[in-house]
Amino acid sequence: MKLAKLYETHVNTRNLEKAIEFYQSLDLELAYVVKERRVAFFWLGDNTVKEQMLGVWEVPEEKFTTSHFAFGVSLETLMEVPSYLEKRGIKLRPSFGEETTDPEVHTWMPAASYYFRDPDGNSLEYIALLEGSPRPELGRIRLSDWNKRK
Repeated sequence: MKLAKLYETHVNTRNLEKAIEFYQSLDLELAYVVKERRVAFFWLGDNTVKEQMLGVWEVPEEKFTTSHFAFGVSLETLMEVPSYLEKRGIKLRPSFGEETTDPEVHTWMPAASYYFRDPDGNSLEYIALLEGSPRPELGRIRLSDWNKRK
């Protein structure tokens, strides 16, 4: 269905209580916890419209796998991410093998991103679409370099 949107995604955790604390620190609203199933659900974005949800499932170590998902934000909000995460004791994940506060640009989209991990090692991302046409020939570059090429 062409008009379908992603409504819900799930990640695994080794410790549900610790995961709940972490995702609440990112300002996600805890929607519901099913203690006997060891799962918590969070609303993403504007919880009054209930358009997106994250499920966090506690699983035994032998079934544990990590995954990746991204939070879509405005470019203005993206630029606040380093200080937002730092205030919460969360470190940005290096990209291009280096520590930086300059977002990575996916030139084929184009979009700018910051990456980090939850306590279980799941890869999380804040991503903002950029104005302009895709420039995949530029490869992966930093936002400051992208802005110089406008």
